Amino acid sequence: MQQGKLIVFSAPSGSGKSTLVGWLMAEHPELKLTFSVSCTTREPRGNEKNGVEYIFLSTEEFKERIASDEFIEYEEVYAGRFYGTLKTQVERQLSAGQNVIFDVDVKGGCNIKKFYGNRALSIFIQPPSVNELRRRLEQRGTDSAEAIQSRIAKAEYEMTFADRFDTVIVNDELTLAQEKVYKTVVNFLNR
Repeated sequence: MQQGKLIVFSAPSGSGKSTLVGWLMAEHPELKLTFSVSCTTREPRGNEKNGVEYIFLSTEEFKERIASDEFIEYEEVYAGRFYGTLKTQVERQLSAGQNVIFDVDVKGGCNIKKFYGNRALSIFIQPPSVNELRRRLEQRGTDSAEAIQSRIAKAEYEMTFADRFDTVIVNDELTLAQEKVYKTVVNFLNR
């Protein structure tokens, strides 16, 4: 069986990354895409099952695995709340011939690309402008003005990482961005 490949998507919040990834996975089953199953220290929500949506670990277990260098990338997103990607989990998925999709922050995306080199394609989804990003975040109606300002500041910082990715796709017009994502992924998988 042929080894799978890795496709890493990163973007500032509100860029449309999750929309593009969801579309790609739903509309193109022939690409054999599957999500990376990450670890987290948060509690399962709703019907989430261990090993399916996430691998749920205690904070102590997570820190032990950090100390044992078991993660490709990890981050303490909030105090005591960790998320990360285990090397063994990704290798298991690749060995099964799955093309593994990562939907991660920019630092995680850079770390995965650095770890896997040419086996990974890193795609940065960029908003057309900071003003458009602000408009999208305001339209969501899920954040306070302070939270939006905080996300904008973080987005401006994250956009400085764009040149570290293999490809930058500006999500100005959704159907055009979908076409670019599809072509970029297909070209990579066919290499």
